[in-house]
Amino acid sequence: MKIVKSLIVILFMSGILISCKKDTSVTPLNTEIQESKEFKVDFEKFTLDNGLQVILHVDRSDPVVAVALTAHVGSAREIEGRTGFAHLFEHLLFLESENLGKGGLDKMSARIGGSGANGSTSRDRTNYYQTVPKDALEKMIWAEADKLGFFINTVTDPVLAKEKQVVKNEKRQSVDNRPYGHESYVIDKNMYPKDHPYNWQVIGSLEDLQNATLQDVKDFYNRWYVPNNVTLTIAGDFDTTQAKEWVHKYFDEIKKGEDIAPLKKRPTTLTETKKLYYEDNFARLPRLTMNWPAVHEYHPDSYALEVLSNYLSEGKKAPFNKVIVEDKQLAPSVTALHYGSELTGQFSLIIRGFEKVNLNDIDKAIQESFARFETEGISQEDLDRIKAGQETSFYNSLSSVLGKGFQLAQYEIFAGDPGFINQDVKNILAVTTDDVMRVYNQYIKGKHYVATSFVPIGQTDLILKDSALAEVAEEKIVEGAEENFDASIAATYEKTPSSFDRSIEPPYGTTPKVMIPEVWEDNLTSGLKVYGIENDEVPLVQFRMDIKGGLLLEKIDKVGVSNLLAQLMTKGTQNKTTEELENAIESLGAILDIYSTDENIIVSGSTLSKNYNKTIALIKEILLEPRWDEKEFELIKQSAISQIQQQKASPRSIAGNEYAKLIYGDNHILSHNNLGTEDSVKEITIADLKQYYNENISPSVTKLHIAGDISKGQVTSSLADLNKNWSPKDVKFPELQNPKAPERSKVYFYDVPDAKQSMLRFGYPAIAATDDDFYPVRIMNYRLGGGGFASQLTQQLREGKGYTYGIGSFFSGSTIPGAFTISSGVRSNVTYESSNLIKEILENYSKDYNENDLEVTKSALVKSNARAFETLGAKLNMLTNISTLQYSNDYVTKREEIVNGMTVEEVKKLANQYLDPNKMIYLVVGDAKTQLKKLEELGFGTPILLNKENKSIKD
Repeated sequence: MKIVKSLIVILFMSGILISCKKDTSVTPLNTEIQESKEFKVDFEKFTLDNGLQVILHVDRSDPVVAVALTAHVGSAREIEGRTGFAHLFEHLLFLESENLGKGGLDKMSARIGGSGANGSTSRDRTNYYQTVPKDALEKMIWAEADKLGFFINTVTDPVLAKEKQVVKNEKRQSVDNRPYGHESYVIDKNMYPKDHPYNWQVIGSLEDLQNATLQDVKDFYNRWYVPNNVTLTIAGDFDTTQAKEWVHKYFDEIKKGEDIAPLKKRPTTLTETKKLYYEDNFARLPRLTMNWPAVHEYHPDSYALEVLSNYLSEGKKAPFNKVIVEDKQLAPSVTALHYGSELTGQFSLIIRGFEKVNLNDIDKAIQESFARFETEGISQEDLDRIKAGQETSFYNSLSSVLGKGFQLAQYEIFAGDPGFINQDVKNILAVTTDDVMRVYNQYIKGKHYVATSFVPIGQTDLILKDSALAEVAEEKIVEGAEENFDASIAATYEKTPSSFDRSIEPPYGTTPKVMIPEVWEDNLTSGLKVYGIENDEVPLVQFRMDIKGGLLLEKIDKVGVSNLLAQLMTKGTQNKTTEELENAIESLGAILDIYSTDENIIVSGSTLSKNYNKTIALIKEILLEPRWDEKEFELIKQSAISQIQQQKASPRSIAGNEYAKLIYGDNHILSHNNLGTEDSVKEITIADLKQYYNENISPSVTKLHIAGDISKGQVTSSLADLNKNWSPKDVKFPELQNPKAPERSKVYFYDVPDAKQSMLRFGYPAIAATDDDFYPVRIMNYRLGGGGFASQLTQQLREGKGYTYGIGSFFSGSTIPGAFTISSGVRSNVTYESSNLIKEILENYSKDYNENDLEVTKSALVKSNARAFETLGAKLNMLTNISTLQYSNDYVTKREEIVNGMTVEEVKKLANQYLDPNKMIYLVVGDAKTQLKKLEELGFGTPILLNKENKSIKD
């Protein structure tokens, strides 16, 4: 995958109130307050002569269009020994095409203000997608056609060699260098026969990727990337007649490929239960998974299996929670899910135990949980509660035109008709309590399964009895092991003929008028400030309440109080147990989360608009009538300690925590992990939480942001009781010392033995978001590392050298000065080379910055404003900027003026002022025995080892 921002999970295909062209109406699950509005996703579908399926959906709520090209090919279409090809293609298709040239769609995306061309690969499909301003639709159709019909000639041996390194870096980052990363590999190798398409991983193996030849790649493309195996989806604000003309113009002459027969369903069975174990270099806690063969997506039984997974594991009432979490206190939580793919599926149970917990004890507790379920079953009330939550989740997935486009393509490819959405709804609503028990008995009870025990190194005494050692190939860190390539070599080839000159980029359409949402504000007598945007695109309301405080109001010797308090606030009220509160929330189809950050305690969520008043009433009860349940408090403490322990093994978490210490210094409260430490959490009492609550939870420091299908009058009315009964307090905030940038750069190293990647965090204490320079420095940073594939860091370290899967830079200030940070994970054996290249880029950025850089930056930042307010989440973000940072309601327009007025000289001046590589902190988290010494060559002295107690480098 490219830097994955969003994997559209089709688990949202549950609890739908929707219809399309056939106008099939569906009765909503919950109609207590008012009749649900009729909700439709209308679509039009047609097929080109070459077999390309085209789906159009018009949505004029924002001046944007989402375009998605979905190929019906994933890892299941590969063969053993040549795995990872589908995923490799996802990368290759962004690099170049005959008529877009080098840089391809990525380069164009920056100019047109797109969301960034992206993609994802699964077992069964690969998709490419982007949301753009409506005036760029013809450009996108042109570009997508170039991928499909005018691409393969541009792939050369150097191009392939470079992208192999990028993909291998992705595997190291997402699999090899993270806790439990090899778990899926072990499960699938033992769940599916050797010849089954799901036996191997989507990302493939390092060996297969390395062995891929250019001819292999071309053969794969010519077989699967043909119009008759692809669906084009266009969703948003466009003229359908014009769009059809463009689709015909650019796609018609692409030749149809060989007929592709659908793969037959391949359900799998196990003749025995298989138990495997593995000592995980990055695990600090034991983890048990159990996986049963199940059914493919849209199988009649898949709906009941999804309900079963939810009921068994989610919430206080869940049998697994009752036994494993509460009664026996073996683990902080339990996850169960049914994962249906095109050919078959599996039912999974995942439990990460507390430190040193024997997985055999968890196994016994699992059997006890199943026995409880067999005795008690599932009630109709619980079934309805689960369906209500699924309804809200589905509406959330439809809050963008891209989400709607994804849904339609999903049904087209895997159900044969976008209109299957109506039958899907019927199947969901038809699930009965008897169905849930039936699928449990048919697929789970007494059936064989695959169990994996992943434990920390040296703790095999915790593994499941009779487990065999799993076979996992671990990559060794070898200097100079990767093949060399020259990414600058231009591909030479004979262009594919066309009936017109495709090298001419289509013009822009009419410039869209960006409509800034109308913001309303209300200052209540209690001191509570309310900010809202009314939008009735979906029958949903999203909200975010920021209570200023969090880590800022904690004591250094007892860090973790606000995190524990936030979690305890959802564990019941004076009149409701935890279970009763959860049931009340879920029965409304509401989603509610309370969590703590460095600067706030945040209450966030969403609800069906028809149930908004009842949701607000529950929030009032949570805020004003805490339960202070001692048992729940102890469970939360155990869970927090478990999370802290696991963070110690995650290179990414280590990097974040150590970087904060270096930026702020030991005596600054923001240098601490807001979870606390194992010792500090153990010392915290419920009295500490009550003290924080009594002194700091106040309407006078609270701001509520609401966006969705609700008016100002309705919101004000709903808050009357909360406003009347929530007493304001005088909350005292400590004065914070602003950390200073170092006078001279230093290199710090945290040793993670045998790490397959080095995590880099380079930067220094910078400025606040309220500083006059804050937005100008973000403009300056766009071409450095803030512009994704338009940035120099990405182009040189990923596209030029293949050192990394992703890299970026950013300024992170709020009302408090934050840091400038460059962040990446690089291949271990190029740690120094990557660091030195970043240093060189910083040194040369100002002097090399030119008019073209500024032109690309201006185009990207101004045109992207068409997408700025599309989703309810984006609207909430706008409200938060206005309320917290005191930006004006039209700050987006003012930012456009700043961008348009910026000059190259001003950017150079800002770069000279804010980007000095000789006055930064250089933090590396990686394998010290192979990488530390070489970093002396950066010229910043001997690296300082942060965890000297680590024995791995003492030799």
